[in-house]
Amino acid sequence: MRKTLLKLLLIPALLLLPAATFSAPAYACGSSSAAQKVSEGIDGATGATCNDSGIQTAISTAVTILSIIVGIAAIIVIILSGFKYITSGGDAAKVGNAKNTLIYAMVGLAVAALAQLLVHFILFQSNQATLPDCPPGHPAPTCRS
Repeated sequence: MRKTLLKLLLIPALLLLPAATFSAPAYACGSSSAAQKVSEGIDGATGATCNDSGIQTAISTAVTILSIIVGIAAIIVIILSGFKYITSGGDAAKVGNAKNTLIYAMVGLAVAALAQLLVHFILFQSNQATLPDCPPGHPAPTCRS
């Protein structure tokens, strides 16, 4: 029993370890001339905006991490429901329990995916609402078109 519990705790931890080591992109933002030259790039077009909202980045990161955790949990539950189905031995109650577990895991996975989509859509729309209107000939990433 202890070995099974240890495996159930160790496997998700090992799966989440690579997610914790992802690096975030770094942009040269600032008012110095060197930072302006870096952000302008080779062709003179600004590649990154320096006015990213910290709360939007934090919410996006939190939703991504929670989605990874929910996805891993759903996969584990799907595998466990498969084991329940295989070991049911034809007992109708056990087969029904395994099918219900599988259905609930799939519904949970779909709800988590839709929740992530909804949060990212809301963040995108709020970001678009805060951007100024584009003057003619201005690059589109820093303003609304």
